[in-house]
Parts: sequence; C-alpha cells; structure tokens
Amino acid sequence: MASDQRAARTVGWLFIGTFVFSIPGALLYGPILHHHATYVLGGGHDTQIALGAFLEILTAICGIGTAVALFPVVKRQSEALALGYVAVRIVESTIIVAGIVTIMAVVTLRQDLAGTGANAGTLSIAARSLIAVKDWTFLLGPGFCAGLGNGLILGYLMFRSGLVPRRWAQFALFAGACAFIAATGALLDVWDKQSTPQGILTFPEIVWEAFFGIYLVVKGFKTSSPILRRNAQPSVTASPASTPG
Repeated sequence: MASDQRAARTVGWLFIGTFVFSIPGALLYGPILHHHATYVLGGGHDTQIALGAFLEILTAICGIGTAVALFPVVKRQSEALALGYVAVRIVESTIIVAGIVTIMAVVTLRQDLAGTGANAGTLSIAARSLIAVKDWTFLLGPGFCAGLGNGLILGYLMFRSGLVPRRWAQFALFAGACAFIAATGALLDVWDKQSTPQGILTFPEIVWEAFFGIYLVVKGFKTSSPILRRNAQPSVTASPASTPG
C-alpha cells in the first residue's frame, strides 16, 4: 500500500502543479490576448509571452502526468475508464499545446514583419485569427476535457473505488456535469465564451480539482478503499479469469 500512497501524493502534486503553472501562464499572455493588434504592430513583450508558453507546457505535462500516475491504481476499479481518463488528459494537453503554437505564431509575426512596411491591417487580421484559435483551444481543451475527464470520469472512479471521501466524489460528478454544460453553452452561443454564466458553472470543477490535489498531498488515498488492500481483486467490470471445472 505504501507505493499506492506515493502515487497518491505524486498525483496530488501534479494537480497542484496545473494550478501553479496555468494561472500565471494565462496572466503572462495578457498583452497578446487583450491587445493583439498593438502587440503585433509594435514593441512586444516577447520574453514575457515565451515564459507564459513555457508555463503552459509545464501545465500540459502535469495534466498527462496526473493520469499516468493514477492509472496503476484506478485500473483495479475499471481499466477501461482508467484508460479513458488517460486518453482525455492527453487530448486536453494536446489542445493546450496547439494553443501555445498560435500564441508563438503571433510573436513570430511581430518579430518578422513589424516595422518592415507590411500592411498593418493584414497583420492585425492575422493576429486576431490566431488569437481566435487560441480562444477555441481554451474552450475545447480545459473547458470540455476537464469537465469530462477530471469531473465525470475521475469523479466516478473515485466514487466507486472509495479512494477519497464519497461526498467529494459525488461533488466531482456534479462539478464535471456543470463544467460540461458551461462549455456546451459557450459552444452553442447560449452565452459568451469566458462569460459570467460559464464562470459560475465552471467554478465547482475548480473547487473539486483544488480539493483533490490538496487532499492527496496531505492525506493520500483513503486506506479503507478496497482496491488498496493487498488482496484486492479486479472490479466486476473486468473479465474474471476462468477457473478449472
């Protein structure tokens, strides 16, 4: 069980890492996200943007790491769902990296074409187009994938396995559903992307992920979980081994 608890704390620190890296990374993108036309045409904060991109890369690494570190434990409950969680986290991190590419493409436009006599309107349109792609990656990655993966799939695995308090696992299912609805509403123009309704519906997911990371670092998995016992057997979702007749 000691190795399982080490895995728990690894997962916890990686979840905390997604907060530590993603929030400053988003703030560092401020000049290019909110003033892209000015940025691409004149003096930019290239080092600041590059640092934000680096922090997002670390966020993506932590995202994949959470699923990989958790997989050996939760596969005892359901190998199919555990694998699904890994897949969702990989997709989310891939979309995050795609967003980084669009941000750095704007930086390249500024470095290569600003002050060279290139048409200012054309540069502004190109920068706006790239930022629009970045906005969509944020919705499709952390928006949909976090709700589906960290909320619904992870919440269900925690509920069935008893690795965390059951009430929090139930809250995770609620939070994941809310986050998925929030992203769906933004996709279908029910409300604007990153609007107040989307933020309110996403907030429970943020609370759940923060709790999950801190809980695992401080306490680890609940020792009463049946899948942590030395004689734990595969869950009913797995195919039982045939026994001699």
